[in-house]
Amino acid sequence: MSEAKPNPGLFKRNPPIAGEAEAIEAAKNGDPDAFSKLYALHKRRVYTLCLRMLGNVSEAEDMTQEAFLHLFRKLGSFRGESAFSTWLHRLTVNLVLMHLRKKGLNLVSLEETINPSEEDAPKRDFGSRDTMLSGSVDRVALERAVSSLPPGYRMVFVLHDVEGFEHNEIAVMLECSTGNSKSQLHKARLKLRELLREQTAQAAQLPQTKEAIA
Repeated sequence: MSEAKPNPGLFKRNPPIAGEAEAIEAAKNGDPDAFSKLYALHKRRVYTLCLRMLGNVSEAEDMTQEAFLHLFRKLGSFRGESAFSTWLHRLTVNLVLMHLRKKGLNLVSLEETINPSEEDAPKRDFGSRDTMLSGSVDRVALERAVSSLPPGYRMVFVLHDVEGFEHNEIAVMLECSTGNSKSQLHKARLKLRELLREQTAQAAQLPQTKEAIA
């Protein structure tokens, strides 16, 4: 499988970190301080990814530790063919998916497939970028809305719009069809818009509530 292509979507990744390459090589040679540096540099982003996928703080913390334990064992296989953060995020995604499968959870809903009878009919491209969601949306509000998505919607949204995986890659990861992945993403974006509208409405009512209390 080819490396995931960066997606200029909602949550842009940070550029390469100064001293990262040196730390990687030193850690490969068994330097514990270098590995500690890699942990310090990437733990927040790995934890954020786990939290987005799992929607549970405790599980996200456990999977973050598991990801770095796995990294310690697998670091020698990193060849620099992709950015280290991309490689680490793919490793983390695979671990989270394995964790969810062990729990016996369905990663996508079979009800979200595109109707086969519509395959030859003109239809919206569910896999295209959503310009409304990728505009000037408050990041905190968006993070809150993403965490409120149903698990199947959240999983596909994070993998595609946040991590930049293609639908064919997501289909392999989640053991579903490409059409299923596109449909889940489309419904996730619709749900996100609904959640963001609700948050905006609640925020608009807040000053009135304070005045009533006063």
